[in-house]
Amino acid sequence: MSKSYRSRAITEGVERSPNRAMLRAVGFRDGDFEKPIVGVANGFSTITPCNMGLDILAKRAEATLSLAGAMPQMFGTITVSDGISMGTEGMKFSLVSREVIADSIETVANAQSMDGVIAIGGCDKNMPGALIAMGRLNIPSIFVYGGTIKPGHLEGKDLTIVSSFEAVGAYTAGRMDIETLMEIERHACPGAGSCGGMYTANTMSSIIEAMGMSLPYSSTMAAEDLEKSDSTARSAEVLVNAIKNGLRPRQILTRKAFENAIAVLMAIGGSTNAVLHLLAIAHSVDVPLSIDDFEMIRKKIPVLCNLKPSGAYVATQLHQAGGIPLVMRMLLDRGLLHPDALTITGKTIAEALKDVSGSPPAGQDVVRPFDNPVYPEGHLAILKGNLAPEGSVAKISGIRDRSITGPAKVFNSEEECMKAILGRSIHPGDVVVIRYEGPKGGPGMREMLSPTSALIGEGLGDSVGLITDGRFSGGTYGLVVGHVSPEASVGGPIALIHEGDTITIDANQNRIDLHVSEGEMAERRKKWKAPATAYPHGVMAKYRTLVKSASLGAITD
Repeated sequence: MSKSYRSRAITEGVERSPNRAMLRAVGFRDGDFEKPIVGVANGFSTITPCNMGLDILAKRAEATLSLAGAMPQMFGTITVSDGISMGTEGMKFSLVSREVIADSIETVANAQSMDGVIAIGGCDKNMPGALIAMGRLNIPSIFVYGGTIKPGHLEGKDLTIVSSFEAVGAYTAGRMDIETLMEIERHACPGAGSCGGMYTANTMSSIIEAMGMSLPYSSTMAAEDLEKSDSTARSAEVLVNAIKNGLRPRQILTRKAFENAIAVLMAIGGSTNAVLHLLAIAHSVDVPLSIDDFEMIRKKIPVLCNLKPSGAYVATQLHQAGGIPLVMRMLLDRGLLHPDALTITGKTIAEALKDVSGSPPAGQDVVRPFDNPVYPEGHLAILKGNLAPEGSVAKISGIRDRSITGPAKVFNSEEECMKAILGRSIHPGDVVVIRYEGPKGGPGMREMLSPTSALIGEGLGDSVGLITDGRFSGGTYGLVVGHVSPEASVGGPIALIHEGDTITIDANQNRIDLHVSEGEMAERRKKWKAPATAYPHGVMAKYRTLVKSASLGAITD
């Protein structure tokens, strides 16, 4: 065995006898002190269906690690359910949880001098939180996704959690009766697993696979299928080999890996949240990455996958069609991926995809061929202008027109906006503004799934624009612009918009502009005052103090 194991710091030498005594109490025996200590970061909880099956996977990983010659040490890390907290004050804690997850894994792995980490997570922030920790630690690491939920079914149609959000808007608009709404609610989420479309959880699992930090095909498996457990066991074996070979995250998470991830993000039609999370993960490994890189790559990559929320299918159907390896091979064959990027298996991307077909299977419409893509260019556009000098992220899939000019309807919170939408106060041609929901202003940068889903449910998805310094759920689609930076709470231009001002969102020109003179803006700025925070103490107060702009990934270190 290599003498480079970090755990020797607490197991080697006579003076370490007290340390070893503590380890004996948790199962170490003579001879075990020569083995690598591997942390099993277990995101299990019954708070959310995304994570309720993770304990089974963690125990499978633990058993496999032991058989492979390692000493597993399981510990818990938190999760919160974005879907359950959506539209409530609790959603402010969602992005904060990414930092808590990263900090907790980093803390335990360093405190116990662990030689490697296998992190097992399900809900949205588990994945970027784990990857940020792995980047900081730079010890051999692998991620295991808990798996996606299977689609719900009602009257021959596939349902996801977003179906329920959109049903609320449809009911409010008189386009759906209460019994249909309740039937959608009853059938939308049939069991364990993360939200089923190409929303944030499945987006992040897919791009982690694309970056080489999880195993091929693992990102689109269903949570309740046996292959997910088998893939977890294989992941544990691969991690032990990585420890023996000294293969570390910073050898894998290179600039090439991030460019591959962005290419796959665009091809699968993934969530806007991936922009925020990839920036933060890149920061953890000191790889220069900016929002402009997303725009550069977007123009080269077509949207190949016809997936919800703006498409027709869910992640399990992508898996059946060939999963992320199929998408990657299609990109690789056209020179749109870096073939020499390394994976946790020790193979390059080219080697890992050697036996994968680059042609979508016949008789399916989940993955389109290159000559018939869903969209000819990527769906996540970076918009700048006098409303977002640091940038913003627009999701432009599933809409007829990529530009709108209209009067501003201004709201200082998500709740104010929802009240107006449900009160039928938003009309075609309006540009809805939701501000003071940014990283500092929320604090916590809530997702605006409830307002966007309500607009779609009311039939306004194609005729109303929406901008915010908050975020969007992966389930959002329409002419929506998030991450507007600088945010309102630090005096960004979005704070200076008045009701009725004319705003242009133009994704064709990558512009977002307020049609107000510089002189008038200067006068408004003189009168503007930062609002008082609702969280003077506790985790939110700490977060507000530390968090940086969304244009930098809302990092805290």
